[in-house]
Formats: sequence, C-alpha cells, structure tokens
Amino acid sequence: MNLQEYKALFLIVTGIIALLVASPALSRLLIFPRTEFFNELWILDSNHTDEDYPFNITRNHNYSVFLGFGNYLGSCAYYLIEVKFRDQNQSAPDSFNRTPSSLPSLFNITAFVADEEIWEQPITLSFDYRYNEALLRIELQSLKLNDVTLNMRGHNLAWDADRSGFFGNLFFEAWIYKDTTMRFEYHRFVSLWLNMTTY
Repeated sequence: MNLQEYKALFLIVTGIIALLVASPALSRLLIFPRTEFFNELWILDSNHTDEDYPFNITRNHNYSVFLGFGNYLGSCAYYLIEVKFRDQNQSAPDSFNRTPSSLPSLFNITAFVADEEIWEQPITLSFDYRYNEALLRIELQSLKLNDVTLNMRGHNLAWDADRSGFFGNLFFEAWIYKDTTMRFEYHRFVSLWLNMTTY
C-alpha cells in the first residue's frame, strides 16, 4: 500500500468513528415526524396506584380517586367527560364497537389539554342510599361528587346472589371535540365497580 491508500483508509475509518460517536447527539437534534397519535384515560386510587380502588362502599363515607387523561393527538384537544352510573342490567359502553352507554349523564367535566400534556383531577365521591330490606335492594338517594350533590333517586341495586352484594358501576366516558364534525365524539371509558354495603 502506498501513502495515498493509507490516507484514504485513515479518512474512511475516522469518518465512520466520528458518525458513530456523533449519532446519539444528532438523534437529539433531529426532529422526526410523529407517527402515533393517541389519548390516555385512567383512574388511579387515592395513592396514585392501581391497587386500592374503593369497592365496598359505606353510606355517606368519602372515597378518593384520581381521574386523568393525556393528550398525544398532535394538537390541543377539548375533552368532555360524562359521569354515569348503572346497575348490572343497564347499558354499558361497548369497547369493541366504540359506542357509549345510552344512559344519561349525571355530571359533565370539560377541559382543554395541550398536545403532550396531562390533565388530572382528584375526585371525591360519597353515596347516600338506604337499604330496603323488604324488597332486598339498595335505593340510591344521591352521589356527592367533589362537593356537587347529584340526584340518584330512581337508581336501585338488586341483590346479586352469585356475588353476594349490591353492585353498581360508576363510569367516566371521554368524548373529544372534532373540528371536522363540530361536535363531541365518543372515545373511550374507565369505570369502578362498587358494592354498596348495608352496614
């Protein structure tokens, strides 16, 4: 090999090493187009975990959870959360077909969330109800949601002999405002199953 060939080989090896060393730094400077656009929706327990959700509910006792969502749609989004309650026989949202429950909303929460931002709100809930021993059912009176009292009269929970309890489902449906249709469109839901205790 002559001197010219050594110079060329030296330059090639030096260039490859320089690219390998610089590639992590370049990846931080280069902006690649985002290919995934999505939303997150969650309920966490009072400790910000998914391990200790309220389940056995006592009348007029406060329970705390955190409701949150993350916006990764590529732009600011306007959200509507519909709070709903159902017994085991009533309409639930359908995750497979992405359709909401036909039940009326008890309460609405709205929020604007910037792209790549998270919105989270503590939720304190308390149920007032009475146990009708003659009819073997729980008759709900009200739901207190963050100091707002919601009328629950007409909501009854029948005894579930298989599971030994009076079960109700509190759920939060997320809707997103679409500029193209100029209306809110259903997105997804999260929920809590609750057993109303008689003591």
